[in-house]
Amino acid sequence: MHTDSEAARELADRTRELMEEVVLPIERDLPPGATVSEGTVTELREAAREYGVYAPQVSGAYGGLGHDFRTVLPAFEAAGRSLLGPTAMRVAAPDEGNMHLLELVGTPLQKEEYLRPLVAGEMRSGFSMTEPTPGAGSDPTMIRTTAERDGDEWVIDGQKWWTTQGVEADLLIVLARTDSDAHPYEGCSLFLVPAEAPGVEVVRNIPHIGGGPRGTSHAEIRYDGVRVPEEHLLGTPNEGFTHVQQRLGPARLTHCMRYAGMARRALDIAVAYADERAAFGGTLAEKQQPRFEVAEARTRLRAARALVRETADRIANGEEARVDVSMSKLFTATVVNDVVDTAMQLVGGNAIARDLPLADFYTTARQFRFVDGADEVHKRVIAREAFAHPPTEELEPLTRYDER
Repeated sequence: MHTDSEAARELADRTRELMEEVVLPIERDLPPGATVSEGTVTELREAAREYGVYAPQVSGAYGGLGHDFRTVLPAFEAAGRSLLGPTAMRVAAPDEGNMHLLELVGTPLQKEEYLRPLVAGEMRSGFSMTEPTPGAGSDPTMIRTTAERDGDEWVIDGQKWWTTQGVEADLLIVLARTDSDAHPYEGCSLFLVPAEAPGVEVVRNIPHIGGGPRGTSHAEIRYDGVRVPEEHLLGTPNEGFTHVQQRLGPARLTHCMRYAGMARRALDIAVAYADERAAFGGTLAEKQQPRFEVAEARTRLRAARALVRETADRIANGEEARVDVSMSKLFTATVVNDVVDTAMQLVGGNAIARDLPLADFYTTARQFRFVDGADEVHKRVIAREAFAHPPTEELEPLTRYDER
């Protein structure tokens, strides 16, 4: 059974203080539908530094607090109570996952040039992997973007989309085929591509729901003869998919914790509303149906959080835990969507008003069932492992109840 360490609890406590004393008041003061300014982002990050919670997951050598993966998860959950929380603490996607990947496989030069300014908040990044049809989507083996060596440079050609934060990014991490004769799992590599490099064209910011007050983009990007030097190869040549999994596994769990925090706050809002809203001879909180829905929602959220923590323990112990990650992502995404929907139903018409964060939570939570792998992809991973290792013990014959 997972028990949060003292360091994890202290970090989470400081995060909750930051949220209650700084982040939530700023969120509440934003005009409905407004996009937060860069000045406000700077204010939030300065506050996170003052509270001792800024970039807790990054090594101290590059500007973070140097906590291990298990220690930071409860803080990620607390940060998720507001869509501004992860931004304040520098734990928001996609930068959080990209920083993790750079720290894990980047060279010393790459870390100085890109990781350090990313941690400081001086740069923004995008992860450019998904492609338009007929390219790679849920099936990454269909990747069509290529990178060919030309002397001491790589030349990248292809088209990507749904590159989160791609419009604003200063740095793009691009997955491309580097060995056309090998299976894509063994013939792709990752590259660090400055957004201002010649041949990088942001075609459009794809219109989409969600995004919240940070106004995050999802870009379609064309790479037309983009040249990057040899030292911009990230990690080992032709091991791009291995590195992608090293990035996505932990990133999926941090997503789970941020979204779990969001769902818990949505439920807290609904409970507070039900306590005050009178109807049919009493408050909503006195009615059995709302009470039972809240009880079920809290129980499922607790189960999701426990599953994520158990999986985090496995990763921290050096296991890939791929099936566990898929189970955590699949279950948490479903629970979060259900809980936010329940909260909205309990609040009623006020839930779709921008006076409360529930409307933003609802549109943001829905994308969680696609982000970092659609539900069906994770079910495929779980089922593949199940059928690869069927039960070896003989099952007892089924017996009808009336035959016992």
